[in-house]
Amino acid sequence: MRDQTQTIHHPAQRNSPPIIEVDRVNLWYGDTHALKDVSFDLHPQEILAFIGPSGCGKSTALKCLNRMHDDTRGVRITGTIRMDGADIQGADIDPPLHRRKFGWVAQKPNPFPTTVFENVAYAARLHGLTASKADLAAHVEDCLRRAMLWDEVKDDLHGIAGTDLSGGQQQRLCIARALGTKPDVLLMDEPTGSIDPIATARIEELLLTLRQDHSVVIVTHSMMQARRIADRVAYFHLGALVEIGPTELMFESPRDRRVADFIAGKFG
Repeated sequence: MRDQTQTIHHPAQRNSPPIIEVDRVNLWYGDTHALKDVSFDLHPQEILAFIGPSGCGKSTALKCLNRMHDDTRGVRITGTIRMDGADIQGADIDPPLHRRKFGWVAQKPNPFPTTVFENVAYAARLHGLTASKADLAAHVEDCLRRAMLWDEVKDDLHGIAGTDLSGGQQQRLCIARALGTKPDVLLMDEPTGSIDPIATARIEELLLTLRQDHSVVIVTHSMMQARRIADRVAYFHLGALVEIGPTELMFESPRDRRVADFIAGKFG
């Protein structure tokens, strides 16, 4: 078996340079070494799935990309993350403006306790992304359409609360809200982990559509989901990114035995 800190990269053809480059990132929570020399690229118009046992660093790595650890006490990070060639920890980087490049979707749907319209309009208002009420209305409609929710809520945008929708609808509303900042990258931490199979299928269909305009990084505990929607899969184990490569290669012929054992359900 290979050393757990040695990352295996399968060769893959890419038509464009990566949007994000992660280079030998280490992260500590106090004395706990949670990420160990993690390196990977994220390319435009791809879905990259993080898989691995619980507590192996998937969500921690995800949150590094949009600097969600900035205000976490006791966190120390080394290594480099570049987005569009710029070090995201550079002195010239404004953290809120950096985070605006990302849409975040959590495991449990968490719509604001206000109307569907206000849920989606919030980010555009906050960041001044629209010039008029008409522009804002068009932006909200576009986000809801792209989240495949418009036809279900269009007749009561200003009446129904986001929290009154079904679980699957709430998660699509959260995706519409995430699209509200016009992000380059969508970060999703088990976005279907708390919804039913029919709603899950809708979300997966949605992600395959959103990939046309966004890069997507998704943490998932569902091997079938990773295989259905991901272009590439990254396997984490004890804080290390052990292997990353095209989905079919990772499922059919992984180079590290731990990947094969995990996919086969022998541990996790």
